[in-house]
Amino acid sequence: MQGHNNRILVVGGGSWATANIKMLTDNTTQKEIFWWMRNAEAVEDIHKFRHNPNYLSSVEIKLPAHHISTDLRSLLQQADMVLLNVPAAFLKDALTGITPNDLAGKKIISAIKGIVPDENLIIGEFLHKYYHIPFSDFLVISGPCHAEEVALEKLSYLTIASQDTELAAHFAGMLSTRYIKAIASDDIYGTEYAAVLKNIYAVASGICHGVGYGDNFQAVLISNAIKEIKDFVDAVHPIDRDIKESAYLGDLLVTAYSQFSRNRTFGNMVGKGYTVKSAQLEMNMVAEGYYAVNCLHQINKQYMVNMPICEAVYGILYKKRSPILEMRRLAEQLS
Repeated sequence: MQGHNNRILVVGGGSWATANIKMLTDNTTQKEIFWWMRNAEAVEDIHKFRHNPNYLSSVEIKLPAHHISTDLRSLLQQADMVLLNVPAAFLKDALTGITPNDLAGKKIISAIKGIVPDENLIIGEFLHKYYHIPFSDFLVISGPCHAEEVALEKLSYLTIASQDTELAAHFAGMLSTRYIKAIASDDIYGTEYAAVLKNIYAVASGICHGVGYGDNFQAVLISNAIKEIKDFVDAVHPIDRDIKESAYLGDLLVTAYSQFSRNRTFGNMVGKGYTVKSAQLEMNMVAEGYYAVNCLHQINKQYMVNMPICEAVYGILYKKRSPILEMRRLAEQLS
């Protein structure tokens, strides 16, 4: 594609960032890849041993050592595209000291499945408001795709959304491999919000499992969850979209049912009686659904969409309501 240079910076050091590095390096398109992470010890380990010591440690990191650093501003100066991959709750911290000028003219890709707390903004809106990123220069990566299966090179699918569908197709081509199929979409709002919501429903799925509900109820729960997603994204950004596409329904299903889903794991622990804090401490990864449900609760005061599953999760996590009683009440509302 004319006018696009292929120098990509991945920002973040977790499992999904590591999976993104693997996809980008396994793809044969000519490009330069840079990687920022906060953890200096992890950077040093990768320099020495070519593996991320903390996440997806089986993945070989095929980057030159000088392309991996804790100096974000220096790496930004070398990049044309910036792939953000830190938890939404920590995005402000990661960008501390970074100005709109540092990001000016760059294409920004969000692989973040969350909402920026306190701001109650999805990533595209946050970057547009505070860093003056035009929506036409913004892209969203959505699943269904778990990092662990990328590491195993199991066939996975991605949707790349942008208002500029030519740009989305260009970036999709940079991720596609033998085991990754990537397609383009123009629905940045729907894919972003659906990616946030599916984490909340995965928490709900985990809670239900934790308190003893079986597969029959899970099927009803997720059937109702996709209706809530449709109602909400249609209220926020009413365009012609098919909610049954993999970026929406597929991403919801894998997050709600997979053994790799951190949000389902977190919900399962809460359902079994863990406090929110103890569940968070026991997990080595952030469950985005915990932060997202509070943000969605606040955002939905504007739209007033009927979302009983979201409200049940909010009541359990933030109002300290009994998971058993709250899920029993929810069961009476579903059909």
